[in-house]
Amino acid sequence: MTVSIAKWTIDEYHRMIDAGILSDRQVELLQGEIVEMPPEGEPHAYCSDEAGEYLAKLLAERAKIRHAKPITLPNDSEPEPDLAIVRRLGREYREHHPYPENIFWLIEYANSSLEKDLEIKSRIYAQAGILEYWIVNLKKLHLMVFRDILDGEYTTKQTLTAGTIQPLAFSDVSVSVERIINS
Repeated sequence: MTVSIAKWTIDEYHRMIDAGILSDRQVELLQGEIVEMPPEGEPHAYCSDEAGEYLAKLLAERAKIRHAKPITLPNDSEPEPDLAIVRRLGREYREHHPYPENIFWLIEYANSSLEKDLEIKSRIYAQAGILEYWIVNLKKLHLMVFRDILDGEYTTKQTLTAGTIQPLAFSDVSVSVERIINS
């Protein structure tokens, strides 16, 4: 017997949200599948919040920092990254979530979700053309930086525990690794 998984489009997912079907669940759409998100523990909530405030001050009016809000990707995915550094489009976001062309880079904080963030989300983000993706491993307190997309996958992975990094979109800005991982 072959098992088939029902896949959902972004429009169908939005209709479920509008109808209140998913109102009592923390979920995101990943490649047409509705996936439950684990609850945030204290380190996750603290670190992502502090890093978001730091980046908002550092980038000021150059970018908007969205905390755990959906982004819409072409591969029937609408994930909710912990931090999305996006173009300032103002009221345009009343009509749609940020699309890949609106996104400078994404950051996920991972404890129990590390495998999903490394394997599934990195592939989804690379296939959507997100040029830069960062994962903070909360267990080991290090930052993994993914860049250079080839054939729908990131080809460069750098692991940092200290120092600074310049985001691809803002090469004139130095981001403190320690402030991102909150070590």
